[in-house]
Amino acid sequence: MGAMADLVRAGKVRFLGLSEASSATIRRAHAVHPIAALQTEYSLWTRDPEDQVLPTTRELGIAFIAYSPLGRGFLTGLIRRFEDLAEDDYRRFSPRFQGENFQKNLDLVARVELLAREKRCAPSQLALAWLLAQGMDILPIPGTKRRKYLEENLGALDVQLTPADLRRIEAVAPRGAASGLRYPEAMMNLVNG
Repeated sequence: MGAMADLVRAGKVRFLGLSEASSATIRRAHAVHPIAALQTEYSLWTRDPEDQVLPTTRELGIAFIAYSPLGRGFLTGLIRRFEDLAEDDYRRFSPRFQGENFQKNLDLVARVELLAREKRCAPSQLALAWLLAQGMDILPIPGTKRRKYLEENLGALDVQLTPADLRRIEAVAPRGAASGLRYPEAMMNLVNG
């Protein structure tokens, strides 16, 4: 962090950010130089940042960049079978996409889809609208390769969630609702460090 702070002072870097850092790491880094943003996975499917990381970024005034806000595509409702994933798709190695976890996560998505239908939106739009409702400091970055999905994602801005809607979403997709680790165990040891 000291070397990165030197780059800021030299005018070679404007802002500093971290990815997948723990609350303790964020605090240590921020003590050396102000951190502008933290990038971490966050969605209806991955809520663990709410425990310590998100409160820390809020306390320190750090923007929270939520990657994989659609649960690696699962929350779109477009993935129905393991075989829907290409042979070379990295998600085939994700515990959430394997075995019993896959079916349990499909059941979770089905509950989200029911709420989305009631709101007359796509499940992806509901998931993004929920994330946007979590605070102005949260900036979701959904990835897409197709224009139609980009436009669909933008439609989340038009989805208005009432406090009652948020309570219902919480009831069908509470913390810990996703089944399985988000990465294989060896990779999980590398996140939030």
